[in-house]
Amino acid sequence: MAAATIVHDTSEAVELCPPYGLYLKPITKMTISVALPQLKQPGKSISNWEVMERLKGMVHNHQFSTLRISKSTMDFIRFEGEVENKSLVKSFLACLDGKTIKLSGFSDILKVRAAEFKIDFPTRHDWDSFFRDAKDMNETLPGERPDTIHLEGLPCRWFALKESGSEKPSEEVLVKVFEKFGEIRNVDIPMRDPYREEMTGRNFHTFSFGGHLNFEAYVQYREYVGFIQAMSALRGMKLMYKGEDGKAVACNIKVSFDSTKHLSDASIKKRQLERQKLQELEQQREEQKRREKEAEERQRAEERKQKQLEEL
Repeated sequence: MAAATIVHDTSEAVELCPPYGLYLKPITKMTISVALPQLKQPGKSISNWEVMERLKGMVHNHQFSTLRISKSTMDFIRFEGEVENKSLVKSFLACLDGKTIKLSGFSDILKVRAAEFKIDFPTRHDWDSFFRDAKDMNETLPGERPDTIHLEGLPCRWFALKESGSEKPSEEVLVKVFEKFGEIRNVDIPMRDPYREEMTGRNFHTFSFGGHLNFEAYVQYREYVGFIQAMSALRGMKLMYKGEDGKAVACNIKVSFDSTKHLSDASIKKRQLERQKLQELEQQREEQKRREKEAEERQRAEERKQKQLEEL
């Protein structure tokens, strides 16, 4: 997930869990494609930076929050632009879509196409059809039906217990935040489990470019309506944190429905058994180390005793 960005205008944010400073803010992205002419003169090239500056100039009195190149080929340059508010997207598109750019030193004009960013988010049809068609799922059982949300890219610090001094995410906070949508049956934060990495061979500590430590989590609702409401609320949204000083930052998070039975009773039991085995192995290793240390100490004591006898 990308790093958190500063939010200057929080007017479109909706409450998620104000006691923890958490809100949802609409994603306000657009994709802009600029078609490039065929370069007839050898050694002549088009400056991506110049094209970007022209785009910035086309939106008149407004400003992009961010504008970056997402793809550059011989035929086109694609940009991803973000603006401060959803209400600005239409006016930005009106300034850009179907317009043209004239670059210095080139006779051809460059055509611009702009559209609202297509958000990658599962639909009700996606999970309904998945669970309907999955042969190894029993929809009467928790975790084997659409009831669990899988979240990735959550900043640890935002979900840490206040006054705890820790920056580790808390299951208690996770529940408080997401019970807004319905009663929660279970949650799981894999990185909180010291044995999980060994159990799965995966690394759950993921750093984003901003240096924030992010985590993934699973939230399971007791009723389908809770799952539906949470998915509906999170669709097309960023997670925003507003500090006590009133300053706000937001980050993109990845939201999907769990299709792995992660919080089914069978999976939970399996993890508990694996954890138990690892704990037993750890105890055995500790015991082995202790015995080896005792044996070494006895050996050294014996050697000292032998040396003393030889010196007599």
